[in-house]
This record gives sequence, structure tokens and C-alpha cells, in this order.
Amino acid sequence: MRILGVDPGLRTTGFGVIDQEGSALRYVASGTISTQKMASQTLPDRLKVLFDGMGEVVQRYQADCAVVEIVFVNVNPQSTLLLGQARGALISALVHGQLPVMEYTALQMKQAVVGYGRADKLQIREMVRRLLDLPGLPGPDAADALGLAITHAHAGAAMARIAKAQGLGAGGVGYKAGRSR
Repeated sequence: MRILGVDPGLRTTGFGVIDQEGSALRYVASGTISTQKMASQTLPDRLKVLFDGMGEVVQRYQADCAVVEIVFVNVNPQSTLLLGQARGALISALVHGQLPVMEYTALQMKQAVVGYGRADKLQIREMVRRLLDLPGLPGPDAADALGLAITHAHAGAAMARIAKAQGLGAGGVGYKAGRSR
């Protein structure tokens, strides 16, 4: 199974792609989609860059599913609103690309990857490097995205069983889209 992890951000969105075969994980690709140089552009322009960029990632890597971080309200309501709009554009691009989308919190990802829910960025980057046998540390946004993909690889089957038992369907928390190849 090929899993695409997405760490949403209005300025920088991280993505990471891994292949899972049984319990073995293999790194495929990672990177970022950036709108930082567009700070003077309108919000719709920036959202279009995110939507189009994620569409290109979906097309290029042909993942079987996507995983997006669940974002919680933070201290600044305006920042939360903007991040939510960026996240919506990214999820729309994933669903438009016919991918089922699952969601995990940062706490769940940190727990699955590092074993500690309050792990810092450097700990996440180091564990992602180790788990995927990378030659160096991935960037922080790409590392979070790869961490989300790893979380789903490890927890996805169990979460699907729990969701099915609770009558939520096999997809658990997430958005479903048909897949045609």
C-alpha cells in the first residue's frame, strides 16, 4: 500500500510518501508546497497554489490513501481560521484525486512514531529518519507528513477494525472517495 501523509500549513505544507508491505516501510518521496513568497497575494491565490500543488503530488505518486493532520484551535483564532482553509483546500485536492483520506492528531502521530505524545520536532525528525532508514534528517514539515504516513501504516488496520466495530465503516475517521486507476 502506498500512503501519502500531509502536514497542512498555509505558508508551508509538508508531504511524505511511503510504501508499506506487511510491516516493512519504504521511503518513496517527501517535500513541501510553499506559499511563503506569496504573502502579498490574496488568500484565494495561495489556496489555489496548495490545491494545485497537492493535485500534482497525488498525480505523481499515485498513493492508495492519504493521511492529514487534524488541526485544533490555537491561541490566535485568525491563524486557526486560515490554517483550516488551507487544510480544506488540501483535503479537497486529495478527494478530487480519488483518495480516501484519514486523519490523526499530532498527539497520535507523536505517540506512534516517537512513543511520547509531547515529542519535539527534532525527536520526530530523528525517529522518521531511523524508521525509514534515511541518510539524513528530513525537513520538519516533511518529517511530520512522513510521521503521519508511518502512523497510518502502523495504526490504520487497527483503527479500521475499531471504526467498523463502532459502525463507522472501514475508513474510520476520514473522508471517502472512489478510486479508479
